[in-house]
Amino acid sequence: MSPSWTKTQPAGAALWSGAANAERFFMGEAEVQKALRKLTATLESAAIPYAIAGAMALNEYGYRRVTVDVDVLLTRDGLDRLKQLVLGRGYVEKFPGSKGMRDTEHGVMIDVLIAGDYPGDGKPKAVRFPDPASVAVQSSHGAFLPLSKLVELKLASGMSAPHRLKDLADVLELCRAATLPEEFADVLDPSVRDKYRELWSDAQARDDE
Repeated sequence: MSPSWTKTQPAGAALWSGAANAERFFMGEAEVQKALRKLTATLESAAIPYAIAGAMALNEYGYRRVTVDVDVLLTRDGLDRLKQLVLGRGYVEKFPGSKGMRDTEHGVMIDVLIAGDYPGDGKPKAVRFPDPASVAVQSSHGAFLPLSKLVELKLASGMSAPHRLKDLADVLELCRAATLPEEFADVLDPSVRDKYRELWSDAQARDDE
C-alpha cells in the first residue's frame, strides 16, 4: 500500500465536508463559533478576565480564515477558576493537568494562553502574554486582544519558533485585510518592529491577475 502522502487526489467526502464547514463558519454557525459563544458566556458570567486570541481574533479584525479551535488568554488563577466551573460539565482536559480543554458538546478544542508566559518557543523575550484584565477590548462577540497586541504576539511567536511561521503569514495577511499602515510598527514592541515593516512591505505586492 502506498503511503498517504503519495496520494494526489483529495478524498471526496473530506473535500465536501471541509467546504460545508467553511460555509457554516462564514455564516457564523460553525461548531467553533458556538463553542466560542458558550465559553465567553461562561467566563463573563463568572467575571473571569479573558481575551480571545488566535484565528478567532484575526477574524474579528478583518482577516477571514476558517479555524477549528478557540484560543483564549487567561491568568493562571482564571484558568483554575474556569476549570473548577466547567470540568465534567461539558468540558474535559486535553490530558490530565493540561492547560487546554475540549468542549465535548461541540467537539472543539480550547487552547489556553497564560498571562506572563512567552509566545513562540516559550523562552524569555521582550514580548509576553499580557494580563487580559488590563488589555482586553470588548466587542459584540466578546473580549479580544487589542489588534496591536495580537500582531505583536504573532510576530514574537513566528520570529522565535520555526514551527510557528504561520504566525508571520497571519500578520502579512492581516496587513492586507485590515489595511494596516507601515506606521503601525510604532505602537509595537521595538523587538518586532523591523519584522512588521518587512511583512508590511511584502503585503503591498499583489499577484498579477
